[in-house]
Amino acid sequence: MKIRNAERKDIDKLLKLLSEVLEIHAQIRPDIFVSGTSKYTREELESMVDDANCLIYVAADDNDEVIGYAFCLIRKPQFTNNMVQHCNLFVDDLCVEAGHRGQHIGEKLLDYVKAEARRMGCYEVTLAVWAGNDRAEGFYDRMGFKTKERIMEYIL
Repeated sequence: MKIRNAERKDIDKLLKLLSEVLEIHAQIRPDIFVSGTSKYTREELESMVDDANCLIYVAADDNDEVIGYAFCLIRKPQFTNNMVQHCNLFVDDLCVEAGHRGQHIGEKLLDYVKAEARRMGCYEVTLAVWAGNDRAEGFYDRMGFKTKERIMEYIL
């Protein structure tokens, strides 16, 4: 397995994996996520893959078939007088194909993301997990992630 930047040839597989993630979220929060949809369209992915500033890393097997991904963003929190200026690498989306889970691919993807963040001079790697996605939360706990803040809601 190798980790590399996403390419146009990966888009079909990225769409499939994005659907897997969407269905997990739709089961947890059907009031927010629409089953059968995707976070990105083919056209949006084409644009993202062509953009050198867009950080999409894929885990590919020995046949160069995508089996996982990490969509990342560089974030620089708005400067205020009471906060130290810094940047972080935000993992916007991470997925390992259902049939390949449990093979440490997610760990390797996150290790790669952490190394890239260090290389780019980021202070931290951050991500968000939907409440109820216990499997993902357990995985991130095992990978050393800690709760930084919580977003709470009151549904009207």
